[in-house]
Amino acid sequence: MKISVRFRTLPHPPPTTIPHPTDILTSSPNNYLDDSLLTTTTTTTNTAAPHSLTHLKEIGNLASWTVSTAKPGCGVPELRSDDTSLFWQSDGPQPHTINIHFAKRVLIKLIRIYLDYKSDESYTPTKLAVMSGTGYHDLQEVCVMVLEEPLGWVEVDLGAGGVRDDGEEGRGENGEGGCLRSWLVQVVILGNHQNGKDTHVRGLQVFAAASPPVEVEEVPYTSSGMLAELGWR
Repeated sequence: MKISVRFRTLPHPPPTTIPHPTDILTSSPNNYLDDSLLTTTTTTTNTAAPHSLTHLKEIGNLASWTVSTAKPGCGVPELRSDDTSLFWQSDGPQPHTINIHFAKRVLIKLIRIYLDYKSDESYTPTKLAVMSGTGYHDLQEVCVMVLEEPLGWVEVDLGAGGVRDDGEEGRGENGEGGCLRSWLVQVVILGNHQNGKDTHVRGLQVFAAASPPVEVEEVPYTSSGMLAELGWR
């Protein structure tokens, strides 16, 4: 099973007015279906070789989660559960959306989405877009994924569409050190296998770089008041 991930490189200015979130899906300049706006470079990954999570931490608990629609008993709690036998099921017309809204800006390295074609068949997404912004009014497309019968955790490194840790645009040297600065991440399901209407997503996780370990004798001060009192008297 292979996944094609294409990252957008063309900048788009935010709209001058703040539309309703559902309006963005139809009127936004980020046209998900316009392949001419995407980079020509395609990165193909295989879920059989998962990304190492050793130096990452899951930060989804820091966000407020909403979905466009949901069947009773198949909502955000099921989407966020560690039990992949549970799932979020949409209940309305496409596109379906998952909104992950953080209270402050975060640096995102990776997202993971659990999909199971064997169990869900026509409910399984085949095309997804990842959006990012400070709010619904300025969402910009980060990447588009095209999947073929996915089974298991699908991992997407968002650094290719974000900034390096030093603040420069693009990825770090040799593709390392990339991150996506965002307040709001939106996952948009654009189509399902066999032209299915509603969708199933069995898990979604958001990862940031883990803080480096701190030596006991080198505990950092974060309070400006404490730092002001550190001099000799």
